[in-house]
Amino acid sequence: MTTQVKPWKSIDEQVEILQSRGLQIEDSDRAKRYLRRLGYYRLSGYWYPFRQFRNVADAQTTEMRNDDFMAGSRFDDLIKLYVFDKKLRLLALDALERIEMALRVDIAHLLGERDARAHENPACFHGNFSNRIDPNSGKTGHQIWLEKYQQQVRRARHTPFVVHNLDKYGCIPIWVAIEVWDFGMLSTLYAGMKHQDKNVLADKYGATDGNKMASYLRSLNFIRNVSAHHTRLWNVNVVDRSSLPQGEHWQQLNNARPFFYFCLMQMFLRVICPTSTWGQRLNTLINEDFPAVESSAIKIGDFGLIDDWRTWELWA
Repeated sequence: MTTQVKPWKSIDEQVEILQSRGLQIEDSDRAKRYLRRLGYYRLSGYWYPFRQFRNVADAQTTEMRNDDFMAGSRFDDLIKLYVFDKKLRLLALDALERIEMALRVDIAHLLGERDARAHENPACFHGNFSNRIDPNSGKTGHQIWLEKYQQQVRRARHTPFVVHNLDKYGCIPIWVAIEVWDFGMLSTLYAGMKHQDKNVLADKYGATDGNKMASYLRSLNFIRNVSAHHTRLWNVNVVDRSSLPQGEHWQQLNNARPFFYFCLMQMFLRVICPTSTWGQRLNTLINEDFPAVESSAIKIGDFGLIDDWRTWELWA
């Protein structure tokens, strides 16, 4: 038995629906352009906070909302929120690209000294990753990782560096293989490294131990995927959460909210690019681009920001 799907609506009808629910649209032509370019469903994630709660208790306990908008809700405000979020995603991707590139080289340099094909050698990894069989797949974590790696190599089979190494040497050394890894593969391989190797890199970047850093990378991969797939980031509920590091400011943060992971990015960038202005750009974005609205529909605290974050040495 199938249920009836929602009927198709024209762009004009979509504007009328929003207006009938109390959203103020000063320029309907502009609203239509955004709806054509971005889509009703994508924008709905940005107007969701502007919708009324079903009752007072819902505002404190759940996210049950009516279709009607809060008084004073404006289409222009939700577009400003969308633009803020877009800039935030681009800022995250800028940091994560640098982190990914640096860690690829770190791993290749560390393991490559031991074996040029370390990424293919189970002996170079912790037994939980290289020997333990997953009952569901019947394979080790390393075998599963290698399957993904080979898929990436096949996709890049016409790339000059892949062609050259396979034709001349019959294999791809780890310091070349890193060029086909994505952030998820990097995170997984790091988590599978031996404790002493993980700890070497953890110490470099200020993590207390390798397992802690592995959890950071796993969570940053979640942030990377949200950002790369143009999903709403500014108040996303982070599913794969890292534990909080020790330290007064760290302990004030909410690891379910994105700002904590922007702090982790800044921690890495302080090592990778000590003169980077990335932190200043985040500060400017928050100061200048987060929309001020009439109602309390949105607040920067939903990003996970704490009041005295600018006094923290990490952001100095």
